[in-house]
Amino acid sequence: MKRGTFIFEEKPSVLSFSAVVGKKEGEGPLGKFFDEVEKDSYFGQESWEKAESENLRRSVARTLKKGSFCADDIDFVISGDLLNQCISSGYALRSLGIPFFGVYGACSTMAESMVLGATMISGGFAKRVLCATSSNFCSAEKQFRTPLEYGGQRTPNAQWTVTGSGSVVLGNGDGPFIDSATCGRIIDLGVCDIANMGAAMAPAFVDSIIRHLKATGTDVSDYDLILSGDLGLVGKNIAIELFEKEALSPGDRYNDCGAMIFDNKAQDTHAGGSGCGCAASVLCGYILPKMREGKLKRVLLGATGALMSPTSTMQGESIPSISHIVSLQA
Repeated sequence: MKRGTFIFEEKPSVLSFSAVVGKKEGEGPLGKFFDEVEKDSYFGQESWEKAESENLRRSVARTLKKGSFCADDIDFVISGDLLNQCISSGYALRSLGIPFFGVYGACSTMAESMVLGATMISGGFAKRVLCATSSNFCSAEKQFRTPLEYGGQRTPNAQWTVTGSGSVVLGNGDGPFIDSATCGRIIDLGVCDIANMGAAMAPAFVDSIIRHLKATGTDVSDYDLILSGDLGLVGKNIAIELFEKEALSPGDRYNDCGAMIFDNKAQDTHAGGSGCGCAASVLCGYILPKMREGKLKRVLLGATGALMSPTSTMQGESIPSISHIVSLQA
């Protein structure tokens, strides 16, 4: 281990995975790749918060079923979301009876949970760990911005929180494997605009990628795909500029989950997707299947998160951000 980076001798593998999304995500460019697309925005529930929790519950149930696992086969579950006290995760997973770690990394939560799960397995502390997260457009707008009923105008650089959930079971078996991972550092360059999350998070993503490459002795050319979590179109362009300043040119190898999940012109999502479910659903619905099929050999995922709250933004605080890195190889 180098400071902040884990290089696994015994590489944990992704045993099973699934992604469950909402109607708008199902109408996007990746719609056909998700395990389930729910047409009802409420997921059959009576509130947006319960809808998000049901979304997560369905993803976890599918992941367990696809791997032929039951709850007793899982040693730990690591999950979190965007809502206060991570209630989506707590309510969705309460009936499983699995030892639970609730984590908060904002939109970086999927990568954060996979980093922690991989270290537990590689260290011999667990045989199987379930990692999961979710987000919901309506519950996020209600908590972080304004309720939908308010009808507030969205700025051009605003992103659309993905209604979706992704989950994986990590263990020992066939690939894809997690060969290394890097814990992000908190980076704050003073961005205060909550409608411009991509600008706030891009520096953290580039910082973590550079640290990971140096620690592992790899280069951008060693990867088929370098993927940021949810910088969206604005943040993606900023990340490209920051890479160029560091004399790195990932070119077509670099993409962003928030830029991939929606057709921003046809679907009017402005700067693209965001939210915990963004990286999670793209990873579990699109990336991991392509690795299983051999179409992608090495992928570097850097999910990004803004570590702010409604209280901090109302008090005029800037937006500290973080990006955790997971390196996957087929």
